[in-house]
Amino acid sequence: MIEVGSKHTSSMVVTDAVTAIQIGSGDMPVLATPAMMALMENAAMLAVKDELPEGCTTVGGHIASSHLKPSKIGDEVRAEAEVTKVYGKKIEFKVAAYCGETLLGEGTHLRFIVDCEKFMSRL
Repeated sequence: MIEVGSKHTSSMVVTDAVTAIQIGSGDMPVLATPAMMALMENAAMLAVKDELPEGCTTVGGHIASSHLKPSKIGDEVRAEAEVTKVYGKKIEFKVAAYCGETLLGEGTHLRFIVDCEKFMSRL
């Protein structure tokens, strides 16, 4: 059972592969906003993964986040996700990303519980 307050932290080191230049979201060698948001989604996914029914996973439905500070290649970035609401197959999260103690961005994320086989059969 997924509980409000469940948390997870995911981390990564900023490499050339996740810069705005490489991803195409900008033209500077800093952590791309889409990469920061993907790390937030990863933390949310992992916060509830072990509580899902057999054969189920979660998929992202919406994410809204600020991106307040840049991060350079070599920086370690962590994303924290916390379950704030569970209703039916919908799970809401508070998400934030940090470099050390510096807040890089924060926002909200919505995920949906899906049956993997049914989900993939719709493709």
